[in-house]
Amino acid sequence: MQSDWLLGLIGGGLIGSAAAIFLLVNGRIMGASGLIGGLVDRSGWHDWKERAALIAGLVTIPAIMVPFGQDWQTHLTDNWIIIILAGLLVGVGTRLANGCTSGHGVCGISRFSLRGIVATAFYIGAGGLTVVLFKHVWGII
Repeated sequence: MQSDWLLGLIGGGLIGSAAAIFLLVNGRIMGASGLIGGLVDRSGWHDWKERAALIAGLVTIPAIMVPFGQDWQTHLTDNWIIIILAGLLVGVGTRLANGCTSGHGVCGISRFSLRGIVATAFYIGAGGLTVVLFKHVWGII
């Protein structure tokens, strides 16, 4: 039985639960780009331990899960230049949009934030358009 949908459901539930707990305990939105941005520009150094712990969890938990899972590869591309360029463009996009998927998509939509709903619609649309162009039109990925 294919379990991709179940893994997505569990992962989404964990992300949503983490966002709800973060909001209830801290009174702030759990936007990963905002947490990282506060460390980079030093505006969030008053709670740097909390920010660093959350970011460390985002990085280490998937690494810990690798031995227990199946093939976790996306099979999108092996081209490291494209992967690095895509990561940098995502970073620029989160700065332009004042948030990322966890901030706008998970926290914004769940709070019925118009800004979060509009931002999510735009980045999902831009992501879909990017895949169509880069994969199906230009054959880059």
